[in-house]
Amino acid sequence: MATTRTLNRITKALLAPALALGATVGLASAPAQAAVWNSCDQWGNTSLNGYTLYNNIWGSGAGSQCIWANSGTNWGVWANHPNTGGIKSYPNSKKVINKTIASLGSLTSSYNVTVPSSGAYNTSYDIWDTDYDYEIMLWVNYNGAVGPLGTSQGNVTLGGHTWTVYKGNNGANEVFSFLRTSDSSSGNVDIKPILGWIANTKGWMSSSETIGDVQFGYEVTSSSGGLDFVTNNLTVSSS
Repeated sequence: MATTRTLNRITKALLAPALALGATVGLASAPAQAAVWNSCDQWGNTSLNGYTLYNNIWGSGAGSQCIWANSGTNWGVWANHPNTGGIKSYPNSKKVINKTIASLGSLTSSYNVTVPSSGAYNTSYDIWDTDYDYEIMLWVNYNGAVGPLGTSQGNVTLGGHTWTVYKGNNGANEVFSFLRTSDSSSGNVDIKPILGWIANTKGWMSSSETIGDVQFGYEVTSSSGGLDFVTNNLTVSSS
């Protein structure tokens, strides 16, 4: 089960030298696919094709993890984290949006991933406002002993999929988690109606909130022995 986050992942990545996370990060050989960039550094990051990639090992008790990229939209991770509780990492690719919910003409994404059949993880979008007061997670698939923060708000069909919605607070920000009722390794998501439902239908946040960025990646709790997570293709588009 996912544990409470005391700081959001982005803040941790930016302030890494000043944080004492207690993570033991080993080094492993980067995979052969890393034609353009790779890193086994805890906070390794780079920008490619309008996307920013982060290795982002932020949880305590972490093991080894390496990220590679052919582009901002084709990348993957090899992770070897022990079978213990708590999220160890969220390697991801980020696209900056910087538009209010009300002013968004559209916000859409497509994804195609190859994920392992073992381990404990979720494949998810992580969407933040610029002040980091609100976190919206869209889980498109998940495996093992993982679960969202908060309490169930029932099911809703939005953005082309049916989700079970959870609402919670981690002590630093509100968290709204949408878990697909059927796992998928590829598909399209219309994100704007989801944001509109949160703001206009439920009133959980204001439509004047500015969406800072959309991240897509793998929230890994355990992957003992080493597992591969591959983003075959990812697009995030807005207007």
